Amino acid sequence: MKILLAAVNAKYIHSNLAVYSLKAYAGDPAVEIGEYTINQQKDDILMDIYKRQPDILCLSCYIWNLDYIEEIVLEIGKLRPDMPIWLGGPEVSYDAKEVLRRLPCVKGVMKGEGEKTFKEICQIYRNESEKKEKNVDNSWKKSESVDNRLKNVTGITFRTEENEIIDKPWRPIMDLSEVPFVYDHIEDFEHKIIYYETSRGCPFSCSYCLSSVDKRLRFRDIELVKKELQFFLDHKVPQVKFVDRTFNCKHDHSIAIWKYIMEHDNGITNFHFEIAADILNEEELKLLEQMRPGLVQLEIGVQSTNPKTIKEIHRVMDFEKVSKIVRRIQDKGNVHEHLDLIAGLPYEDVESFAHSFDDVYALKPEQLQLGFLKVLKGSFMQEHQEEYGIVHKAHPPYEVLYTKWISYEDVLRLKGIEEMVEVYYNSRQFTNTMEELEKEYDSAFTMYDRLASYYEDNGYNAVQHKRSARYEILLNYIRLHHKEKEDLFREVLTYDYYLRENAKSRPEFAGEYLVEKDVARTFYEKEEETHTYLPDYGKYDRNQMRKMTHLEYFKLADTYILFDYQNRNPLNQEARVCKVKAGTGQR
Repeated sequence: MKILLAAVNAKYIHSNLAVYSLKAYAGDPAVEIGEYTINQQKDDILMDIYKRQPDILCLSCYIWNLDYIEEIVLEIGKLRPDMPIWLGGPEVSYDAKEVLRRLPCVKGVMKGEGEKTFKEICQIYRNESEKKEKNVDNSWKKSESVDNRLKNVTGITFRTEENEIIDKPWRPIMDLSEVPFVYDHIEDFEHKIIYYETSRGCPFSCSYCLSSVDKRLRFRDIELVKKELQFFLDHKVPQVKFVDRTFNCKHDHSIAIWKYIMEHDNGITNFHFEIAADILNEEELKLLEQMRPGLVQLEIGVQSTNPKTIKEIHRVMDFEKVSKIVRRIQDKGNVHEHLDLIAGLPYEDVESFAHSFDDVYALKPEQLQLGFLKVLKGSFMQEHQEEYGIVHKAHPPYEVLYTKWISYEDVLRLKGIEEMVEVYYNSRQFTNTMEELEKEYDSAFTMYDRLASYYEDNGYNAVQHKRSARYEILLNYIRLHHKEKEDLFREVLTYDYYLRENAKSRPEFAGEYLVEKDVARTFYEKEEETHTYLPDYGKYDRNQMRKMTHLEYFKLADTYILFDYQNRNPLNQEARVCKVKAGTGQR
């Protein structure tokens, strides 16, 4: 007997921790895993599942893959009407009966936490298979045996052979330390993000989220966690992304983990945590300040700075305290910070959202994620959507279309701003240019809003652009709106470009290259002798150094800048830069 656990991930680099946990807990050699992505053709996934010839098919369902999975399920059901199909995951747990009515080829849904449930189902089908092989009783019928035993399983909703839908209660929570470690064969996860879980549930009750629905927060044994962290460190895993919803909600737990990874740092592995910044205590902050640059990165959900909105979504967040802590962490310059906002929340119109945007943007995080409300099944927000006048898309990810406070036209406007933030802020390719451009506007929101309108007016949104083209577009925008400062912005754009890019050919927007040949030759000849500016380049000759660096003259500042690409900032990958003093052969 073969049981296939199939996961359709958002990207190739993702892995599905859930299916690996189910397989590990079941301990059944008959269980196989198939991982796919939503970027694959559905037919390719369908063919692969069919060729594997599973006896039981189980699929993991989320907002990003449900449409994919439903279509695949309907087709595989035609090809294999004899094969039981089970679904699990948050996207089918809260309306399991409706899922079975919509998908008549599906046998059942595993609701919520699935390890114990999946193990029981595996045992039922294995016993059935063994019975059939031994032909213990010629009068035995599969349907009677399986259905009768499924009636004793909690945490499922299933369909009997008579097409009756039986809805069993949710299963009591399990001890998280009972879940086996799934990465023993780490070689199977090469080029994948490693997801790791040390807690389930959340102490907060945000109305748009499902993590706190069951109110049952629990943690993995800390000694077990340390052992598993050491495994990642020993294998020099590039990144471990903690999926704990609020990692620092239990201070002794977070402190123990941060101490361990700091004391056992291998100089390579990065750890990602989702935290509530305003509950960080002094001990946690001091630990963060001691971290190697790049050892940890923090994702901090702000969502809104409108007090009425924060109260309405049942969120506990002191933005003034968040701001102080975010800036304190930034002052040390060793931790990447990612801040989130959500558009479409109650009591948040465009004016209010613009204020929230400017508040968060002023903190200058490495990433500012502008998302849109998703009305998740089972959430408080779904239950009260009529009260808020929320209308959302009928299909996953159930994104908001409009509310009492924000129109669809407003949503489209914010979508344009979101794209501009992704291109010109989150890419970290225009950092200095955008800081300079901000000086021309009353608010950052207005700046990105006008830039988004420029893109729309010129049809740029419908075109895929090379990186250098984004610089040219921005320079054209500046020519149109800030003509008197074109030369300044050309130089700042050029600086930003070479800060990240050791380009073989000069981009058009940068204009003429002003470093004369004899100046560059003299500089690198002297560097070969003295290594004044490139002390780490002792083993390289002048020609090699020239290829590994870039020398640029900025006319307005009358300054030569050397970009060193072998020494980059571990947080943002910017090249080390230094001013080259006069008297070293330059004009």
